[in-house]
Amino acid sequence: MTGLGDRRAAAPSFALARGWRARALMPPSALFGANGVKLGPDGRLYVAEAFGSRISAIDVDSREVTTICDIGASIVAPDDMAFDSRGVMYVPDVMSARVSARMPNGEVRVVAGDLPCANGITVHQDRIFMDECRPGGRLAEIFLDGSAPRVIAEALPAPNALAVGPDGLLYFPLVTEGEIWRVAPAGGAPERFAGGLGVPTAVKFDGKGALLSVQAATGELLRFDLRTGARTVLARLRPGLDNLDVAADGRIFVSHYIDGGVEEVLADGRESPLSPPGLLGPYGVAAAPDGGVYLCDGLSLVVVARDGTRRAAGHRMDGAFPGWVRGIALAGEGFVVVTTAEGRLVRYHPDTHAMETLASGLQEAMDVAIAADGAVMLTEAGSGSLVAVGKDGKRVLASELERPMGLALGGDGVAYVAEANAGRVVAVDAAGGVTALMNGLVEPHGVAIVDRTLFALDVGTRRLLACDLAGREVEIVATGLPVGSPPGTLAPVLPGIPQRIPGPLSAFAGLAAGMDGTLYLSANGAGAAIAFMRSA
Repeated sequence: MTGLGDRRAAAPSFALARGWRARALMPPSALFGANGVKLGPDGRLYVAEAFGSRISAIDVDSREVTTICDIGASIVAPDDMAFDSRGVMYVPDVMSARVSARMPNGEVRVVAGDLPCANGITVHQDRIFMDECRPGGRLAEIFLDGSAPRVIAEALPAPNALAVGPDGLLYFPLVTEGEIWRVAPAGGAPERFAGGLGVPTAVKFDGKGALLSVQAATGELLRFDLRTGARTVLARLRPGLDNLDVAADGRIFVSHYIDGGVEEVLADGRESPLSPPGLLGPYGVAAAPDGGVYLCDGLSLVVVARDGTRRAAGHRMDGAFPGWVRGIALAGEGFVVVTTAEGRLVRYHPDTHAMETLASGLQEAMDVAIAADGAVMLTEAGSGSLVAVGKDGKRVLASELERPMGLALGGDGVAYVAEANAGRVVAVDAAGGVTALMNGLVEPHGVAIVDRTLFALDVGTRRLLACDLAGREVEIVATGLPVGSPPGTLAPVLPGIPQRIPGPLSAFAGLAAGMDGTLYLSANGAGAAIAFMRSA
């Protein structure tokens, strides 16, 4: 059962032209990721979707999903939430350095600012405590009368989701240190409670006064005895755990920031999905010779095999991962080449995690392709350039392009580039000459070439188009595609998180062609992936 706020329900049904058929590689996702979770006064589980600029609520029994704060509202990147006795919800905005309050009537106002990487938050006896998940982060009490926050502790290495224990102390994980610490709300020297953990991201307390903590690296849910410090593994889940909450009846709910899944953890350690794992984007896409499809999904790299099975081929909790990945091309011998939001071009092996930076300092690197001579070509939306990176270093092939996004290479060495701000697709020849091939588009992203047909994904009109390069006739292949911002909304460009996930985290809806002519589309508006092929 889905509510109106469910991302799956928001994705419109698309229509296909005669002679075309489609199949889903990945079904739509209900959520735009899942970060902080908190049971609200109404008994629903509220979910902060930092990378989707939304807050949703899930009925823990029916699994119905409803939007609470939609994309385009004043809360840009919610990462956690807490409620006071009046039902006011307090939300740290991790990418906007502030904390907002959402009233029961839906009104939202900023209650504190100048809080870099504002992340964890808790309310105890209507007192509001928050911390900044960054190197040198602070833990502070926030006031509603406009007073400056009162700093309780500072110079902390990445404190995160915190809670007040039955002993009246504030407990908080230090993510990068693998430790849990505590401090008196009045201040004083913090002390370590537990160490040697697997990237603890949140702490909460159950009804018996035991501390529970999720471990992002190991996927473990741990319980700690406050008196002795003894720890017990309650469940072994998949890596990427972000947060948790405990109901009055003892039910435990957890979230996964890498794949957006939200689950109830049963008494025997098994998980019961409230919202199944899905895709945050996806963004770039590449087709493998064996029929598999690679999807860049920001915090992870996902591979969908020909038989439909899915695996995470790399993610942020691996020993090494390139960063926030966006564009992708297959480089042979199991390697891929990806662009990252922090401006790097990286050669990466998903199985061995071998990684080599081919270029850095790029300006909004988007799509990527590999030329016949082995040079790696990419689009730089920020500089308006088509760039080649080879043994001689980096060179600009074309400049003054208007926000170049998608890239495809023809067999004749011509590069086909989508200019999002110009509303066109152009051909760039070896000498850097630019020729317009498709005009009148609104915001083209992904492009692909099959024989002498150029395909373009126009996010602005939600259409997939085909252009016969011989006669320049344009065919509409599909309309109403679930790409870009959901209908009626305008997603902000996320600025990223300094030192953790540098931005901007610009969206990109990719398109790729398989060896058999099948087209693969990143349906980033619905968290899905779709294959298109001509009817037999």
